[in-house]
Parts: sequence; structure tokens; C-alpha cells
Amino acid sequence: MTCQTCRTPWTREQIQAARRAPLPALLHNRGLHLRESGAGNYRISEHPGIVIKQSYWRDPDTERGGNTIDFFETVLGMIFNQAMAAITH
Repeated sequence: MTCQTCRTPWTREQIQAARRAPLPALLHNRGLHLRESGAGNYRISEHPGIVIKQSYWRDPDTERGGNTIDFFETVLGMIFNQAMAAITH
């Protein structure tokens, strides 16, 4: 069943799973350079202010953050369907 209220080809379960997808592995696979910064946190060379932990990110300088989908939209500049395709494939 697709998400009828958001009019996307993605199911609610796929969207929930994408929100929780592990950012470090996804970003590494996209060629971004991650470095551990302790306590399970990572930093990205291309975006040094951003802190990543599992499926969450935070940019203390801009007070923005969110889940994996939010990262792909906000930081990488993708629209929702592009983000979902990148995360799920």
C-alpha cells in the first residue's frame, strides 16, 4: 500500500525504514569522507559542522538536524522522491 496522503510511490513502511537507515554507510557509499569523532559520532569532511550518529544528524551552527531522509533533502539538496530512491537502492 502506498502512502495516499503524501502521494508518493513509497509505502509507509518504506518511508519509516528510510528515516531510520544508517547514515554513515549510506554516505560512505556515496563517496563522502567520514571520520569518527567519538561516542559513535561521525563528521563529514565535506560538511565539517555536521555531526552524524546512526540515522540522525545535527548541525549545531545552524541548529538544523533530523533523520536520514532530512539529511538527503536538507544537506544534499534532493527532493523527497530522489532521497527515497537514493536511500532505498
